[in-house]
Amino acid sequence: MSLQNFQYDVIMREYNRRQARVQHDLEERRRTAFAKIPRLSQIDQEVASLSAQKARSLLSGTGGSVDDLKKEVAGLAKERRSLLTAGGFPSDYLEPHYICPHCQDTGYIGSKKCSCFKKAEIELLYTQSNLAEILEKENFEHFSFDWYSDTIKNEATGLTARETARRAYEAARNFVQDFDSRCQNLFLYGSTGVGKTFLSHCIAHELLQTAHCVLYFSAFDLFDKMAQNTFHKRSEHDPEEDFIYDCDLLIIDDLGTELTNSFVSSQLFLCINERIARRRSTIISTNLKLEDFSSTYSERTFSRIASNFQMIKLIGKDIRIQKIFLGGK
Repeated sequence: MSLQNFQYDVIMREYNRRQARVQHDLEERRRTAFAKIPRLSQIDQEVASLSAQKARSLLSGTGGSVDDLKKEVAGLAKERRSLLTAGGFPSDYLEPHYICPHCQDTGYIGSKKCSCFKKAEIELLYTQSNLAEILEKENFEHFSFDWYSDTIKNEATGLTARETARRAYEAARNFVQDFDSRCQNLFLYGSTGVGKTFLSHCIAHELLQTAHCVLYFSAFDLFDKMAQNTFHKRSEHDPEEDFIYDCDLLIIDDLGTELTNSFVSSQLFLCINERIARRRSTIISTNLKLEDFSSTYSERTFSRIASNFQMIKLIGKDIRIQKIFLGGK
């Protein structure tokens, strides 16, 4: 999906600030240079006058005079550069100093987004995803199978913890690869510390790198935000309320750790149902067993998840504890 209006406005306000700073800095340099070299001010006035003559010549169709005017302007530009360097200034001292010279701090080259705009998109999405810092360490590049046992087995499938992790890893990779071609949802479950959150972070990292809108919430923070949106009166519409339902990927982490009540249960169903209807992808991770999940959030919610999510179970020993005792990083 493209940036939402409020996100686009955030970026464009920054470009407006950049342009204002560039213009302010240029005016300061002009005052400094003109005070030291008065002839520079005269050159500026002559260039402006010649430019006006050039415009009139173009309108009248007198091509020869336009060429002459170009030569005069070029001569004045050369004189200006010489005066600047002689006066101890850089030759481009009276030119705008753009942060991005390619788009001249507009964000666009013609009708296409400049590379700096795309970079700003990714940075904004990282910031609003609530994942900016952690994804530097938790991504596919740092995913290790060494923390998963070759002896612990899932009795239902006969697969070891490591084999199960490899399948989950491949499912996550496929989720990213197919993200733009079909709507997908993942339900990651298993005991504490087996890599569910890490795996969801891996997916988030890849999608944010390609400027997708990813939003991460712990279950507690998500329902707290929903409670604010429901019970607190606001003078203006909160754009993040729609963003929860409409972002490309919503990650709900540690579902089951929040204080569960009828409001939480109904809001979870609403969120899941709305995102399915809008064909927006969701990842849920939980330490709850499937039978406990149904009793905690209602059979209706579990049925919606079971029929629309790929269910992935991870097993093994708590990786955080392993890292503490084995000195892993």
